[in-house]
Amino acid sequence: MDKVRLAFIGCGGICKGFHANNLKDFDDIEVVAVADPVEERRDQIASLFGSPRKYKNHTDLYDHESKATLDAVYIMIEPTAHTDTELRAIDMGLPFMVEKPMTLDMSLADTIVKKVAEKKLITSCGFQDRYLDVINLVKEELPKHKPGGLVYGSWIGGIPGVWWWQKKDTCGGQLVEQNIHILDGLRYLFGEAIDVYATASRGIVDASTVHSGVNYDTDDHSTAVIRFPNNVTATLVSACYVDDKAGDTGSGIRITLSDMVIDYRLRSRVTFQTKYETREVRKAFEHGITADRAFIDAVKTGDGSGIKSPYSDGVKSLRLAFAANESMDSGKVVRL
Repeated sequence: MDKVRLAFIGCGGICKGFHANNLKDFDDIEVVAVADPVEERRDQIASLFGSPRKYKNHTDLYDHESKATLDAVYIMIEPTAHTDTELRAIDMGLPFMVEKPMTLDMSLADTIVKKVAEKKLITSCGFQDRYLDVINLVKEELPKHKPGGLVYGSWIGGIPGVWWWQKKDTCGGQLVEQNIHILDGLRYLFGEAIDVYATASRGIVDASTVHSGVNYDTDDHSTAVIRFPNNVTATLVSACYVDDKAGDTGSGIRITLSDMVIDYRLRSRVTFQTKYETREVRKAFEHGITADRAFIDAVKTGDGSGIKSPYSDGVKSLRLAFAANESMDSGKVVRL
């Protein structure tokens, strides 16, 4: 195909500030339809791509579009908005890219995995950090050293402004909604987790000052201890109580090997340090564009091998994040 015909479902912040911004410079895509319940948002995104057809929701879009008019779908909606959004795409045989977290309903996620496999559809999840050159340098470096050791991962910052982020039952908590990027990075580097133990705390954030009309009840911070194969133990810290006055919180992943310390700073650089040498590498390109490029190329060719996080793999990160939440609630170690 000369151009991949796309539909956007969800025209909010991640669409406007990320995917649409990336895709508008691709000369081999055409956005033919957009859907969003907020007229201003869908009009704004539509204006970037000529005159795509506009719909109020995904149901309306799917009812009026087909394989004859679409080649793929971008699904960019909040966690609890996922109903039959992916299932309708699967039924129509449409490849889809979906932003994380893909749902808060694990049974729905498992159903989607099964149906995608049956249809052999190309899919992609929004774990774009896997496309970072600096993360892949870490992945290439690790096998050169004796396995095992301590890992510290963190995402420490403030509270995003969207209403649904501030309630645990609509966002899943910071580990599920935001720090799942670092958690997915741990899986990408070290494989599948053996078990997880996690704790959480509230009381630092003044709930009355967060968002008008929303009762903030998510965790201010949490800590998860995750065991991986090869004697790797990772401590993963999430915090959303920090304001801009705090400066650099050091978010990223720090890996202490027997003969090297690897310090990856979130989406910016990585340092490889030994007793005799320190080498710093800064990221060379925008990983989000690379992730979108991989999906579009996969749809064009039918070859999904360039996609680093298909839906079936992304669900494994979601399951691990849910296991950490389960441990926070129960106070017990959860085995995967």
